[in-house]
Amino acid sequence: MDGSPVDVAAIETARLRLRDAIVETPCAYSQTLSELTHVRCFVKLENLQMTGSFKERGAANLLLQLGADERRRGVIAASAGNHGLAVAFHAQRLGIPATIVMPEYAPLIKVTSARRYGAEVILHGDNYDDAYERACAIAAERGRLFVHPFDDTRVIAGQGTLGLELLEQLPDVEAMLVPVGGGGLIGGVALAVKAKRPDVRVIGVQSAALPAMSRSLERGERLRVDAAATMADGIAVRQVGELTLELARRWVDRVVTVDEEELANAVLLLLEIEKTVVEGAGAAPLAALLNRRLDLEGRRVALVLSGGNIDVTMLARIIERGLVKDGRLVRLGVLLRDIPGALARLTALIAEERANILQILHDRAFSPHASIGQTEVELTLETSGPEQIAALKRHLEASGYRVEERSAS
Repeated sequence: MDGSPVDVAAIETARLRLRDAIVETPCAYSQTLSELTHVRCFVKLENLQMTGSFKERGAANLLLQLGADERRRGVIAASAGNHGLAVAFHAQRLGIPATIVMPEYAPLIKVTSARRYGAEVILHGDNYDDAYERACAIAAERGRLFVHPFDDTRVIAGQGTLGLELLEQLPDVEAMLVPVGGGGLIGGVALAVKAKRPDVRVIGVQSAALPAMSRSLERGERLRVDAAATMADGIAVRQVGELTLELARRWVDRVVTVDEEELANAVLLLLEIEKTVVEGAGAAPLAALLNRRLDLEGRRVALVLSGGNIDVTMLARIIERGLVKDGRLVRLGVLLRDIPGALARLTALIAEERANILQILHDRAFSPHASIGQTEVELTLETSGPEQIAALKRHLEASGYRVEERSAS
């Protein structure tokens, strides 16, 4: 942990230092999100950084300050993914050897990208904490500098540049919603923003599965929460930092949590409405704005979309689940007489209702509903929504079929 002070002057200096190292990402107004959330909604697109997240700000700010001996010895980082990508990318630019330790189940896109940036990637343990312990051990063994993902003043100052940038892009902003993992981003952003505009509300959002910051703020001390799975792997931290907890206690107005369904729905909304891909952590601010009472109606609100590194397999599952939830994908069970032409008649009726058949499964032997001479057909259909599903079921039942809608589970 670096001992130099973290204050607004350090953040301003970091902004000058990073001028040619990172992207100044857009902060776009969203008419549709504004209508959905009843605020004037802006999205800060940190997923457009070169490595796909805000983590570049802190990593680059630290690496640019290393001396010749530290650069020669190299650096090591522990990361759920984004911090490791940022360290790997900027270490390669600066000619610094880098090792990244990630959990064994880190998203594949983050593992392959870190290797593409020239870093040695070591997979260890089930979560960030396991990776952190291994990285610290390797740092001691090899004499490498450990680059902490959040509890270092140089990292915090780098992340805080996002707050200064936002204030310039949106001078009359009234509230900011920021994802919270270890607390480096919200600590730096809150410090920077409150130094310039004390009236701006800074609200943190974290996964309900790992509420380390909210629990620590409630108790007034750093608490370690139990390990848990969450799609928001970028903020899956069991214990916040010493520096970051103090910054959050002083400058953050509120921290709220969101659950997995809310995160998944927010990812899907951002994909459909904003045409932007975000990971679970990046979607957390929108999830909170949609599902928590934050008393922000009518105000100018900025959502920090912190990252976009999501596995395509995870994204595919989120899309499919979202389509089921919206009624645009449905599975129906239908009993048929086991005779030639029965299936053709059924599919013709479905075509009359303009539903699209994606999959058909027949079951004679194992269906609990089908008697001898019958077969059960399970159909996965693409529809326009619940109204079309209801009309289709009425049409089939009026034609003499017994129809059962299957749940997503």
